Amino acid sequence: MASIWIMISPWTPYLFSFIALILLLEQIFYLKKKRFLPGPSLVFPFFGNVFPLVTNPTKFWDLQSALAKSTRHGFSANYTIGKFILYIHSTDLSHKVFANVRPDAFHLIGHPFGKKLFGEHNLIYLFGQEHKDLRRRIAPNFTPKALATYTDIQQRIIIKHFKSWLDEASKSPSTPIPLRLLCRDMNLDTSQIVFVGPYLNEESRRRFNVDYNYFNVGLMKLPVDLPGFAFRNARLGVGRLVETLSVCVEQSLNKMKSEEQPTCLIDFWMQENLREINEAKKNGLTKPFEYSNKELGGYLFDFLFAAQDASTSALLWALVLLDSHQNVLEKVREEVAKFWSPESDQPLTADMLREMKYLEAVAREIIRIRAPATMVPHIAGEEFRLTEDYVIPKGTIVFPSVFDSSFQGFTEPEKFDPDRFMEERQEDRVYKKNFLAFGAGPHACVGQKYAINHLMLFIAMFTALIDFKRHKTNGCDDISYIPTIAPKDDCKVFLSQRCTRFPSL
Repeated sequence: MASIWIMISPWTPYLFSFIALILLLEQIFYLKKKRFLPGPSLVFPFFGNVFPLVTNPTKFWDLQSALAKSTRHGFSANYTIGKFILYIHSTDLSHKVFANVRPDAFHLIGHPFGKKLFGEHNLIYLFGQEHKDLRRRIAPNFTPKALATYTDIQQRIIIKHFKSWLDEASKSPSTPIPLRLLCRDMNLDTSQIVFVGPYLNEESRRRFNVDYNYFNVGLMKLPVDLPGFAFRNARLGVGRLVETLSVCVEQSLNKMKSEEQPTCLIDFWMQENLREINEAKKNGLTKPFEYSNKELGGYLFDFLFAAQDASTSALLWALVLLDSHQNVLEKVREEVAKFWSPESDQPLTADMLREMKYLEAVAREIIRIRAPATMVPHIAGEEFRLTEDYVIPKGTIVFPSVFDSSFQGFTEPEKFDPDRFMEERQEDRVYKKNFLAFGAGPHACVGQKYAINHLMLFIAMFTALIDFKRHKTNGCDDISYIPTIAPKDDCKVFLSQRCTRFPSL
């Protein structure tokens, strides 16, 4: 009956006229914001180009990059889910965004619908002095002493997983095994123990892994916050993860009040917080800060997300690039052998890693040429003049491309060349502004030393303990978004044990 009423109602022409007007206004507002920028001339109502983005993100972002490079401006436009978006190819303009993260300019969001997904208590949403103070309190988590503690933990976990990988490979030596999920599980194991140590029991770890998988899947799906949709599962999963981490915070705080030695990241953090509180009391000052356990749990989730997905990406590309550059692989093995031998049963220490200059150069070059998080989304809180002839409209989602910056400035940027980061060439200093894999400005990655350390440790141990060969197929090394980037074939390799025995650590 309703459909018949619409057909015969005298209001029907007005209804369709109103809908047509809304659609027309949407196109006009889009074109007004787009102005002279390269990008689609017309967009699908409301949804825009979200379907190409979700179904083939690699092609979508490659097109945005090509459009941005096609003009002197260095950026391009598009439209998704009612949001005008700007993609920035130019390194200088990316720095302009990073340097202006403040309430009246750009807000770092981490994901186009990040606040809804990540929750309110998140380091990336802070500004000004509050943000500076929190970063200062986080700094002790990444001192040489702390990194040395983590290195001992990491290598025990890495060896455990390497053994399971080799067991899997030995069941069918002629069949390659995909490493993406195996690396992800290893990193999740590593992150949990490094960050919250003994405060997660086996059941908590199992639930943690399930909820983190919900989160990972939801990142790449349509932002439909309804029961049964991946985005809703991800949002609820994050809430449970933060609650679990909040309990870990409370347990660590009680332990550090007993003046025990820190054994994981949250211990170092709580130790520093207690030190600052006690120092204030001695000087007759009020408590210098007030963080709830839930807030700290949210900040811990930031670390977990950064360490988990970006690190998995870096490890996979390390194997891809070392396999295709055997001369680099041999130099890495030679350097590692000077400092550490698997047969010695001695751990590979943080001091040893610091001496491996070529290995560090390899790690930095891997991150340069395959920046794990290719873009860092921000939202314009107010209008912002990006160039002399273009003002970014309020509400625009802006995507500075750290991936594109890696291919600007550097000598032969398309070439995998770790020597560019050695002391003789110093391209890391000459082209410092182009190395944006860890961001820049006030929100530059606070854990980048940990990230480099973890990648170096993985490469050192993997190349010393395991022989590997890529299973080459057409397009296997193409980029796939998961949401960080990974080889399209999930990095399929043949594995075999290289050393006579594994170290007993």
